[in-house]
Amino acid sequence: MSEPGNDDDKPLTLWEMLHSVLAAAFGVQSGKNRSRDFSRGKPSHFIILGVLFTGLFVVVLFAVVKLVLHLAGV
Repeated sequence: MSEPGNDDDKPLTLWEMLHSVLAAAFGVQSGKNRSRDFSRGKPSHFIILGVLFTGLFVVVLFAVVKLVLHLAGV
């Protein structure tokens, strides 16, 4: 039986999943968080967040390039 302060059986919160996706995207995920993700997280949630993050990253990068080209007069 788990102790009241033990979080090993609770699912990950949205903030914990976002933090893990961002850390993994930049390559700085800690071993402790990675093992927590594998034990408590659902793969489908990480896949969805990863795809959304990648799409948002591409859109932001595209917008920055368009802005720089516009300001450069190209």
